[in-house]
Amino acid sequence: MSTAVRRVATLPEPTLDATPTVTAPAPSVPDAPTAPVPKRRHAARAAGLLAAVALLGVILVLSIAVGAKSLPLADVWSGLLHRDATEYAVVHRMRLPRTLLGLLAGTALGVAGAVMQALTRNPLADPGLLGINAGASAAVATAAAFLGVTAIGGYVWFALLGAALVTALVYAVGGGRGATPARLALAGAALNATLYSFVSAVMLLDTASLDRLRFWTIGSLASADAATVARVTPFILVGLLVALGAARPLNALALGDDAARALGARPAVIRAAVIVAVTLLCGAATAACGPIVFVGLLVPHLVRALTGPDLRWLLPYCAVLAPVLLLGADVLGRVLGRPGELQVGMVTAVLGGPLFLWLVSRSRVAHP
Repeated sequence: MSTAVRRVATLPEPTLDATPTVTAPAPSVPDAPTAPVPKRRHAARAAGLLAAVALLGVILVLSIAVGAKSLPLADVWSGLLHRDATEYAVVHRMRLPRTLLGLLAGTALGVAGAVMQALTRNPLADPGLLGINAGASAAVATAAAFLGVTAIGGYVWFALLGAALVTALVYAVGGGRGATPARLALAGAALNATLYSFVSAVMLLDTASLDRLRFWTIGSLASADAATVARVTPFILVGLLVALGAARPLNALALGDDAARALGARPAVIRAAVIVAVTLLCGAATAACGPIVFVGLLVPHLVRALTGPDLRWLLPYCAVLAPVLLLGADVLGRVLGRPGELQVGMVTAVLGGPLFLWLVSRSRVAHP
């Protein structure tokens, strides 16, 4: 009896938690992908950029070959390389300067539009939003009407001066160092309307000015020559360098001023640098070609569908595809207007308006 009691006493007492412990099998770890998604995305963007460059090359060739008189590719090549060729004068004095000016102006307008949309965080922003194009146009109209300036050499300096003065005025009215995107946009819109009204009044009151500025106010590449290209190239190159250098800080600024400061960016300096870049780009392009619409507004929207909002990719794409649009419109105007031509500003307006409305209706106008 005592032995049985002792055996019962040595049995282990039951625990309160009687739930059995089940050991789950270790989850299987899938094999790591051979190429991470970001690298694939960068590769796709790089391939797309190369394709855009190839398309630009095709448009450049068409711009030289197509005109009131179309030239075979063999004659274009001969005119480019051989001074004694029959086509040398046509290619070097007319077609090549026009093509180079379209390349420079398109690049300037496309990049300016992209950085303006990023700066103001406004998907409808374009180089004219802050009145910069209007300031350049008003200065050129004043120089032509009251000072007798008729050469592109004078137009460039007056256009840059007008763009710079309007930029400073917009920045001051918008709040100076405390300027916000909304205040800058409102100040620019007010000055834009006022200055274009001034340009229209000058042209209506002065018949000679109307004759001199008639094609320039529409937007045209027809008067391009080697001197024009040489004068505007330095300003556009400097503006492009400043804009491309501001790509990474603008990405930070898109998160808001506080987040940008936390990432080490200085919002006031970024805005000032971008405004300087847009002034140089738009002032030079407007002086050489006149105010051309929709290029700076439309191209960033089309490109953003391919690259996303990252300005490190968006700006190079705009720099390549904006001249594709501008030169393509110029070639189309020469073909449709034979034996004359339609000015490129008219073609971009006719094509750009419906295309932009289609983008809006498709809800593809995304926030920058």
